[in-house]
Order: sequence, then C-alpha cells, then structure tokens
Amino acid sequence: MKSVLISASIALFMCSLSLGADDVKTYIEKAPKTHPRIFFDAKDEAKIKSRIESDPLMKKAMDHIVSISKGILKTKPLERKKIGRRLLRVSRDVLQRVIYLSFAYRITKDKDFLKRASDEMESAAGFSDWNPSHFLAVAEMTAALAIGYDWLYNDLDSKARDKIKKGILEHGLKTSLKGGWWVKTTNNWNQVCHGGLTLGALAVYEDEPGLALKIIERAVANVPRAMHEYEPHGAYPEGGSYWKYGTTYNVVFIAALESVLGTDFGLSKKKGFLECSDYYQHVTGPTGLYYNYSDCGSSGSVSSAMYWFAVRRKKPSLLWRERTSLEGFVKGRRTDRTFPLLMVWAGDVGKITPPTETSWRGDGRTPVAMHRSGWKDRNETFVGIKGGTPSANHAHMDIGSFVMDAGGTRWAIDLGAQSYHSLESKGIRLWGKDQNAQRWKVFRLSTYCHNTLVVDGKQQQVRGFAPIIAHSDKGPMPHTIVDMTTVYKGQLKSVKRGAGLLSDKSVIIQDDIEALDRETTVRWGMLTRADVKISKNGATLTQGGKKLKLKVLSPSEVGIDIVNTEKPRASYDCSNPGTRMIAVTVKLKKSAKQGIVVHLVPGGAGKTSPKLKTLSEW
Repeated sequence: MKSVLISASIALFMCSLSLGADDVKTYIEKAPKTHPRIFFDAKDEAKIKSRIESDPLMKKAMDHIVSISKGILKTKPLERKKIGRRLLRVSRDVLQRVIYLSFAYRITKDKDFLKRASDEMESAAGFSDWNPSHFLAVAEMTAALAIGYDWLYNDLDSKARDKIKKGILEHGLKTSLKGGWWVKTTNNWNQVCHGGLTLGALAVYEDEPGLALKIIERAVANVPRAMHEYEPHGAYPEGGSYWKYGTTYNVVFIAALESVLGTDFGLSKKKGFLECSDYYQHVTGPTGLYYNYSDCGSSGSVSSAMYWFAVRRKKPSLLWRERTSLEGFVKGRRTDRTFPLLMVWAGDVGKITPPTETSWRGDGRTPVAMHRSGWKDRNETFVGIKGGTPSANHAHMDIGSFVMDAGGTRWAIDLGAQSYHSLESKGIRLWGKDQNAQRWKVFRLSTYCHNTLVVDGKQQQVRGFAPIIAHSDKGPMPHTIVDMTTVYKGQLKSVKRGAGLLSDKSVIIQDDIEALDRETTVRWGMLTRADVKISKNGATLTQGGKKLKLKVLSPSEVGIDIVNTEKPRASYDCSNPGTRMIAVTVKLKKSAKQGIVVHLVPGGAGKTSPKLKTLSEW
C-alpha cells in the first residue's frame, strides 16, 4: 500500500509540473549559447569578488581555495585506478581538483590554475571509460568535466575543449542512455547520477541539443522520486553524511537548471525539500558529530548546500553552526569537493542568530528526532533517537538506537558503517536485505552493536517498522517515543522506547515492555569510548576529564557487564579500538510488563532521580 501511495504521489507531482518534460526543449532553445553559464556567469564574478573582499571569513575561504589549488599544481593528473569494483575515489578527486582550480582561475586569473585544470580534464577524458558498471563514478566525473569545461571554456585551447567535450559525451551522456536501476531509484544514486549528467548536458547542449534534451527530460521526470523521500518534514533516511551527498547533488541539479534555463520546473517546492536543511542542522550534535545512524559517517563538515538553503529560505539561523564549521575548515588543509560552490551560494542573509528550536522530529521512511539543551556551545546536552526499519536503504539493525552528547563529549556512540570494499573484497554480499542476509552478520551493522535492545540473543526483524508515536518539544522534559513492537515481532508482545531530555541536562532512556508467554532475557546496550567503572545498578563513565553517571532506575535487579567490542568477531569484521558496550541484562517472567529506565547524568546534573512514570504518562 505504501509503495502505491508513493507512486501516486510522484504521478500527482509530475502532473502538477506539466510544464516539465514537454517544455524542456523550449527552455533549452532559449538558453544562452555563451560560456560560462552554470551556477554563475561572467557578470556574477564581480559580486563574488566583492563578497570575498567585504567578508573576512569569505576572504579566508578564498585563501584556502588558492592554497589547495597551488598544492594541486605540484601533482600529476590522476590515473584510471579502480579500488575493487569502484573508480569512485578517482572521480571524486578529479571533481575536487577541477572545481578548486577552475574557481581559483576565475577569481584570480592565474593561468597556472587554468593549465593544471585543463591537464586534469584531458587526462580523465582519455580514460578507456569511467566505469559505468558502478555509475556513481560516471556521474561525478561528468560533473567534474562539465564544470571545468563551462567555467574555463573561453580560455581553453580548442584541442583541449574538443577532447574534454568528447569525454563528457562519450563516457558520460551517451553511456547513460543505456539506463540502469539508478534512473528510477529513490536513494542518493538518483540525485547524484541525474545531477552530474544534467551538468554535462547543460555544458554541451548547443552542440548536442537532442542528446541534452533526453538527459534533462529524464532527470526532471525522475529526480522527484528521490525528493519524495524528504516527505513530510525533511528527514533524510540515509543519515547526515548521505544527506550531504545526495542533497548537495540535488541542489546542484536545481541551481544548474535555474542558472542556465531560468527554471527548476518547480522542484524546489517539493514537500519537505527546503525543510531538509532543518534536519541537517539538528542531526549534528554540539560536538560537531552527526547522529550517525545507518551507514552514515560520524564526522560533520562544512556544507556548501546549506548556504543555498539559507539564501533560498531567507533563514540566517541555518548558518549558525555552518559559520563555525567554516572557520575551522579554512584553517587546515581539509578539502571538500564542492566547497567552492559555497562561495557562489553564500549570499547576504543578514545577521546570523542561533536557531530558536531545540527539538526536531521528522517522519517518513526513517523517523528520527533530536533534542538539545541549547545552541550556546559544545557543552550542551544532545540526544538523538530513531525508528524506521532495517529494510531501508543503507539501514542497520539499529531501530531505537540513540546517541548522546554532553559536556563537549559524545558518550553514547554509533560506530557507523564498515568500509564497503573491506567487506566486498572478502566475499560479503553486503546489499542483501532479507532476514538472513550476510549484511546482518557484519558486527557493525547488527543489532548487537547498537544502543538498543537484544532479546534472547536475536536480531531485529528486517520487515518491522517503528514509527514515532509521541513527540514534545515543550515542558520540563522534551521527549520522543518510538513504537518498536513490529521490529521485535515474535520476541516481545510489545515494546516502546522513549528518550527524554530533562531540564538539568540529563537524559532518560526508557523501554516499556510486555513479554510473550515465556521467560525472556533482554539486553539493554550502550556503546561508548569512555572508561567504565561498574557499580550496583549503574556505572561511572570517564572520558577526557569529564564524567557521566549511568543509573538503572528500573528494575531494581539487573546484571551490568562491560562487553568487549574492540576485537573483530569474524574474519571480515574490522576492529573498533577504544570502544566497549555497557550491557544491562533484565530477566522477564512470562507475560510480564516491565519498564527499563536508564538515567544518563552528566557531571553536575541529576542530583535527584526523576519520578518513574510509564511512557503513556510522559
């Protein structure tokens, strides 16, 4: 039923965009035939230079781009070297080099940057192919050469232009006509592939109008399938780092269409899309780490797309954390392959003030919620909790899992994904989604590795779905409650989990459980990098000179152990140095109703324990 509703929603949306595919040809015919035209034309260069001169942080950002570009001058063009079945690393590195060098040239007119960008693009254009069997590499390489070709067009020599254009056409656009599962998928592959190919089409349409029309029509028709995933509130089902990947390419797609064709065919008005910038802001904790559920990485970084959202929504507070991230980013040698686009999209948004919301909730394929004590600094308390299903794209057996920051420290952690290549190279079929798939045998992806419940030693149910059934951003304890019953089908009669943030900056994690007609053992787990000292019905965690108390308020009789998570469980598992799991074991009698209540108390907080209530009383 859900898939039928999704298909109907997409069809209705495309009907509302009746100008879409039918009118793409008209827009292309009216579009400029001059270069540069993608994202910003020659007239816009003066505005960007003025912004750099007037904003000290933008000046530092430009200095960073120039510094990185000078470093690239000392390197040789990349070669076609695959890692396992992937060429993606090479494509991404080419994109990074080309966009840095091309932007640096447009602003400084230093011809060394022009020559080095041309060499990089000519080398990539000369590859035997861009590895279409793993099409992300084709998309990102097409994006790289399209941006460099358009931005540098007037100063490239004719031989270089011809070779680069041929690479875009033969290895990128024409190769894509064979199609693939990515064309109609709903995940980030849709956004990246259509986004990169559209850049290619917009770069060469005056020479290949028929081909460009096919590419852009196909993208306008199919990108809404991926954008549907933001509904209803903007939550991205694959987590923060994948939000940055997929959404950045979605913004690239929209911004490129608008800059060249003068329209985005209404795509930016898709329900939940603009609001997804709120999700990205809230999914990053005070420590700067993502709430890294599913295959998401933990390290946050500067996001060029957030500057586009801030301007589009006229919402300066979206940049509250971004400006701090940018300050740290430009001090070092870190790079981000779309970073120069930040300079293009960073308009005048006015005074940047802290967000007013300290709680956020998003439903959809992967319901998720975050609460924090404030936005002042790294020392605020933060808790994130998720529902959803292990069957979602990139998902883990992590339903009900949570993370927690307090005092500038992440106490409850998620290890995130293991390198795909490290598993695939050992024969693991990583992308299966049935209950007995090899994917779930990988420790980092299993129930056993996450801050959730393990019942009688079993994994969660792949086909279960846990919705958010209650959420409050007000009162003495903002909270979220997730119904995990179907995720533990056949293991428990019912189970609901709540996460609450108290006014003293401590956190409650509570599970209200009803057992089946048999004795049951439930393990409550919390993974951490802290040193742990067990005590009666609790533990003391120490990390970086800070302390956190873990208190089991209910039941009164539990077992508490420290489980070693450092050593690999199987030959294909990676090690997890410096980690351990606090395991609280609860024995349930037949048909018993039991609350498992754990109070997480940062140093200086929680001098008195909160009164015990059922989740229905929260």
